[in-house]
Amino acid sequence: MKNKLYPSAQAALDGVKDGMTILVGGFGLCGIPENLILALRDSGVRNLTCVSNNAGVDDFGLGLLLHTRQIKKMLSSYVGENATFEKQFLSGELELEFCPQGTLAERIRAGGAGIPAFYTPTGYGTIVADGKETREFNGRHYVMEKGITGDFALIRAWKADPFGNLVFRKTARNFNPMMAAAGRITVVEVEEIVPLGSLDPENIHVPGIYVQRMIVSPKLEKRIEQRTVRLK
Repeated sequence: MKNKLYPSAQAALDGVKDGMTILVGGFGLCGIPENLILALRDSGVRNLTCVSNNAGVDDFGLGLLLHTRQIKKMLSSYVGENATFEKQFLSGELELEFCPQGTLAERIRAGGAGIPAFYTPTGYGTIVADGKETREFNGRHYVMEKGITGDFALIRAWKADPFGNLVFRKTARNFNPMMAAAGRITVVEVEEIVPLGSLDPENIHVPGIYVQRMIVSPKLEKRIEQRTVRLK
């Protein structure tokens, strides 16, 4: 069995180059690969296309790569928490492809399954459908959406065994499993490595066949994107 555990985030990102497409797991700030994003920033690679549900916040997550202008294009479903994103997009510095959230999830899943394209009714008759093929099936109109794959997928999991079988914790699963399958090289940041055979096969969320590299998180902030409490 090949050793998939790497000594650092920097080592695990060996081979990342300018102009690549990077899939980044997470939803808001939940389940994002915090240390891999930091290592990606510190690598200095530029002109990246990043596929992620959102772009983090101004000082955390993918927002860090926007500050350093390492991202050329974002493919996302929601970007409302990031003022840097807004500024760069409105000034023409940053390309953006908006995609409805469910469609984005299915495009990534399709890419990982080897499906080049599929039809969905979501977005028909809106700007989402501009420039895309549309067809009618049984009296309803559909938009053709293409599957998404990436040169690298950076994801976060709760536990892994040495083979790379992954378990996620609660909502931190989000986009991570489908991105694991859609990356040519999938790098996983995990909180804990457990002995081989200790994970219940019935409860493994991502089989190790989809994982090429792993690191153990040296530290995690696990920030809350928005915290609302009751006023006294």
